[in-house]
Order: sequence, then structure tokens, then C-alpha cells
Amino acid sequence: MHHGIKLAVIPDETYSEYRYETIFKAYKWDPQVEDHNTVSRYVILMNRETAHQLEQWAEKLSEETMLMEEAFLKDFSPAKELGLPKQIIRALPRLTGYKREEHVRLMRFDFHPTETGWAISEVNSDVPGGFAEASVLPEIAGRYFDGYGPHRNIAQSLFEAYRSRIKPGGRVAFVHATSYSDDRQVMQFIGDYFASRGMETLFAAPDHIRWKERKALSIAEGQDGPVDGLVRFFPLEWLPNLPKNSDWKGYYDCETPSCNHPIAVFAQSKRLPLVWDSLGTDNAAWKELLPPTKDPRFLREQDAGWILKPALGRVGEGISIPEAVGEKELRQIAKAARREPRNWVAQERFRSQALPGGGGGSFHLCVGLFTVNGKSAGFYGRISPYPRIDDKARDIPILVAQGE
Repeated sequence: MHHGIKLAVIPDETYSEYRYETIFKAYKWDPQVEDHNTVSRYVILMNRETAHQLEQWAEKLSEETMLMEEAFLKDFSPAKELGLPKQIIRALPRLTGYKREEHVRLMRFDFHPTETGWAISEVNSDVPGGFAEASVLPEIAGRYFDGYGPHRNIAQSLFEAYRSRIKPGGRVAFVHATSYSDDRQVMQFIGDYFASRGMETLFAAPDHIRWKERKALSIAEGQDGPVDGLVRFFPLEWLPNLPKNSDWKGYYDCETPSCNHPIAVFAQSKRLPLVWDSLGTDNAAWKELLPPTKDPRFLREQDAGWILKPALGRVGEGISIPEAVGEKELRQIAKAARREPRNWVAQERFRSQALPGGGGGSFHLCVGLFTVNGKSAGFYGRISPYPRIDDKARDIPILVAQGE
């Protein structure tokens, strides 16, 4: 095993059945990106020691992140360095009433096996995805590998967090871009999970939620009325683009238990490391696991091993890894970073350790580790033939050795 993990193959005679179940039981309604099949034939087999170590790191990273967020509430001035849109900067003062214990704080830390050990590339702080892939895929794949099985269930962790914060049978709104099937499938999975356990659920666009005395109300046709909890799968930087009558800033001082509360915006920026030292918090795990990071304006010729990332980039877009992008895109990224350096970050590149697969090929792996209110909540895997995990990466179940 490399780093306590190895690739294994779903047997050819069962792959069609596995893919069929993935589509219809794991909410993978559109298992293609362009002409790429995103349902991998592979699974990751992980030993218990590695699983335990990654969970320990993720929980420490989660706690450090939440302490940084609370430091921002005392002084918003460092946030100007995060590359956030002006509309969001102006909304930040509405966060001051935030109380960690009243909301549900969900994060996903992306770990990568490298030539020198494990490293993280980022935290998906605002609207992390991969819930069904982390919960259902391992249950399906586990039937084919004796001695290995699922390890935690993110849907269960989210449900239990809401059950402790709202009344029995409470009403939870799942907020997302309703015209996108890939967003709906994420929310449908969690919504169905909650509904099967006695909660009332509704699916709403972000401008279907209004506010009365800082409490959420739905105005969706046939689903109007008070809401006891919010699960938002709509990026914060998109909210200012909503119709002017939407009052999107109401999300920022909402008292209805929310996942995620907009407090998540700080850590969503890849420029967060640039302001660590001004926050007065202990960021030891972050500093151990995240490669050195700096403002693109301070790159020098000797920094040839560094890459550029957009401050608010998602799904691997805009990351200047030469093996993954063409010369034209590399030039475009460099030009954009020179023109608007506050919207970008430079980071020393780690060397992803490719894992050998069947047929002589090899794949680069990302292990996403969810935390809910600081506690480990499940693994989400993706693999790619090149060392950038982007929208063409394939979902892969992560199975952990069972027993002692």
C-alpha cells in the first residue's frame, strides 16, 4: 500500500450492475461530464491507521478554522485581503450575531498523497458536495471487497446535527440552484434522508427564502411559511446576483439553524493563509499540511515550482498545473493573476503521488474528509489521470478495513 491506501478494481462482470446502482441509488443522475464517464471502475482500500490519522487531522483543521472565523467577528479588517466581492465585504458586519452552537458547520478537507506524505490543497468551506458519493457509493462497492466497508455517513451526521437543533419533525429547506440537475441531486439525497427519518423537507431557490425578525420563511408556491432549518447548496458569491428584492443579505444574520451559515466565506478563500498571523489563532495543523502560500505579487523567478489558484475557485478550475492545462490556459491564468492579484493566490506545488491502477495506468487521488461541527463525518474520493482534481475527475468510493 502507498500511504496506507491502494486502488482496487470493480470486477468486469459486476461493473455494469455497480454503475446502474450508482445512478439510481447514489443519485448520480448524470454520470457524464462531456464524453467522460465519471463513475470509476476503481475503489480505494484504506487501512484503519490511515483513516484514523486523516480523521485526526481533519478534526484539528476544523477546530482551527472555526476559531479563525470567530476571530474575524472581532475584527473584519483582514477580510479585505481575501479577494471577496465588494457586496460580500459590505455584508460582513451582519455576521456579528453568529453563534457556533446554534448552526451546523460543515466542511470538507481535500487530502492528497504526495511524494513526501499527506498534504491538503484546500477546505471546501462554503458548499461542499459529494454527499451521496461518500454515503451510498461505499455501501454499494463494499459488497465486492471482503474485509472492507463504509466508514461513517455524512447524511447521518448532518441529520443528527439538525435533530439536536430543531424541534422534532421540524421543517428544513434545501436551498439550491433549482434549474441545475447536478445541484438538485445533491439536495435530493440529503432531503430524502431527512424525510425518511421524520423531518419535513422542502426544496427552494435562494430567493424563495425571506426573513422575519431574522427567522427564515419560505415563499415557494405551495410550500410557504416558517422554516426551522436551512441547508444551503448555493455559493455565497452567487447570492449578490439574485433579484434585488431577494434580500440575500438576510442569510448573513439569519438565526434559523443553517448549514452553512455565511461565516464559511472566510475559509472559502484560498487567500486565507495570507492573514493567519493577523488573527492571533493557533493554526498549527494548517501550517503543517497546507503548502506555503503567498500573494502572486511576491512570486520570484526562483519560484518555478509554484502554482496559481483563483481565490474563490471551485472544482479545480483555474489552477495552473502544467500537466493538466494547455499553454494557452497557463498564459491566461498568469495574465489574470497579474491583472487582479487580489483575486488569486500563489502556492508551492506539492508532488502528487500517483497510485498504480490496473492495465499499467496510474491515477492521482483526492480524499475529501467531511467534518460536521468539528467531528469526522465520512470520506469522499475522486481520481484523475493527471495531477489536478477538477470537474472531469471520477468519483470513487473509499472503503476502510473493518475490524481490529
